[in-house]
Amino acid sequence: MNFIDLAAQQRLIAEKLNANIGRVLAHGQYINGPEVRELENALAVYVGVRHAVGCASGTDALLMALMALDIGPGDAVFTTPFTFVATAEVISLLGATPVFVDIDPKTFNIDPAKLERAVKAVKSSDPALHPLPSEIEERRPRAVIPVDLFGLPADYDAIGAVAAHHGLKVIEDAAQSFGGEYRGRRAGAFGDIACTSFFPAKPLGCYGDGGMCFTSDDCLDEALRSIRVHGQGDNKYDNVRIGINGRLDTLQAAILMAKFEIFPEEIELRQEVAARYNKLLSGAVVTPAIPDGYRSAWAQYSILARDTVGRATLMEKLKAAGIPTAVYYKKPLHRQTAFAGLGYREGDFPASDDCARRILSLPMHPYLAADDQRRIADILRGESGK
Repeated sequence: MNFIDLAAQQRLIAEKLNANIGRVLAHGQYINGPEVRELENALAVYVGVRHAVGCASGTDALLMALMALDIGPGDAVFTTPFTFVATAEVISLLGATPVFVDIDPKTFNIDPAKLERAVKAVKSSDPALHPLPSEIEERRPRAVIPVDLFGLPADYDAIGAVAAHHGLKVIEDAAQSFGGEYRGRRAGAFGDIACTSFFPAKPLGCYGDGGMCFTSDDCLDEALRSIRVHGQGDNKYDNVRIGINGRLDTLQAAILMAKFEIFPEEIELRQEVAARYNKLLSGAVVTPAIPDGYRSAWAQYSILARDTVGRATLMEKLKAAGIPTAVYYKKPLHRQTAFAGLGYREGDFPASDDCARRILSLPMHPYLAADDQRRIADILRGESGK
């Protein structure tokens, strides 16, 4: 059994994939070829924004977004510690300070009420209000990066209200949620800039690295396009700002166009797989919570075990049956060595710490067979005694 079955998808679209790749090989425009703009236009329409800017990875998308918003030294950027390192890594790369905010344990996404307290704590340099990094004095609250974890969009109405009250920019980290929805709008449509990843395991993934930024702000679109090509101005030898080499390869854009043709159908299939899991596992483990008005892209199907020991037992039982599992994320960012200089401690973010001890992701993809899901459920239910 595969954790994510890319081969099944590839068989369905092999003819289109080969045709698209062949077209790129024929015209030879491997950098910023016509397929890049074709993909940008198609995904901007799908998301419902004015602009989409392809780039080399989801990490570059986040980095470019922060650069376009002039985030740098002296700035505080709020985000969750229960996510992949890239979300906070880009903040530190630019000399800004990550300020972690705990999650809602039901959705695994940043808690807007705790975000409000964290902003007030930074403004007053008062760690009694909320755990703060060391040496936070005189940091300017500038932005928040909510993460749509496992495919479920964050609560953007509540986050947007906090951001508007305190003058924060919002960068949506939609690396896992492309195809998801929040109150009638698609993931990628929230905040000043939204960022997604096309890493192969994502709901819409290429065959390498790739990413994209989304915005409806014409000035930010112009800045993002400049930043991704070394701060380019009118031509590649006119550099109007500091930028990066963050371009999306034309071949990857062509592959994504082939995959995008079946993407809406795959999102529907993911809903069916998730619904089947929910029914089969009800009462045996803690299954994902999807609030009313939300739709997950189901990048992962993640359950909560009893505790760390219980998780290890479940993983061993599944492994013995040839069923792969994964743990996202067993050590939250505030306890990672890379962020030790921030001075956070275990216990500062109890919901993140608790979920990290219990989280377990099961095989999840559009082509997961019902019989395989029943096998998984039988093992989990047997281990739980239910």
